[in-house]
Amino acid sequence: MAKGNSSFGSGPGMRQLRVGEQIRRTMSELLMRGEIHDPDLNRMSITVGEVRLSGDLRVATVYVLPLGGEGKEDAIRLLSRHQGELRHLIGRKIGLKHTPELRFQLDQTFDRMDETRRLLSQDEVRRDLDARDENGDEEE
Repeated sequence: MAKGNSSFGSGPGMRQLRVGEQIRRTMSELLMRGEIHDPDLNRMSITVGEVRLSGDLRVATVYVLPLGGEGKEDAIRLLSRHQGELRHLIGRKIGLKHTPELRFQLDQTFDRMDETRRLLSQDEVRRDLDARDENGDEEE
């Protein structure tokens, strides 16, 4: 087997990360400047949290969240409707030979952080964590 061909247990490659970040920054700028020809979309303030690319760089999953968390479904619908225009603008600004297909999903990061915070604040969990600290059972 050739070196690097195994995808088991490996994360995204440097090229995936670099292109994903370029797409994220460019998409954020396009939305912030209102360069999409849709007044409904331009009225929304949308945060682009992350872009994950497939291994062959043909599909980019864009994780977005409207500011304040309101109108989530509308944001996804509007972005999906203008996927072609966004893809064209991103491709032109970044200069990729092949601009990936854009797929939009809600960014659940903040919801997961809130859930983790809620779990850690439960009395049972705090009691267990306090007992662990008192016994000096820290993992290294």
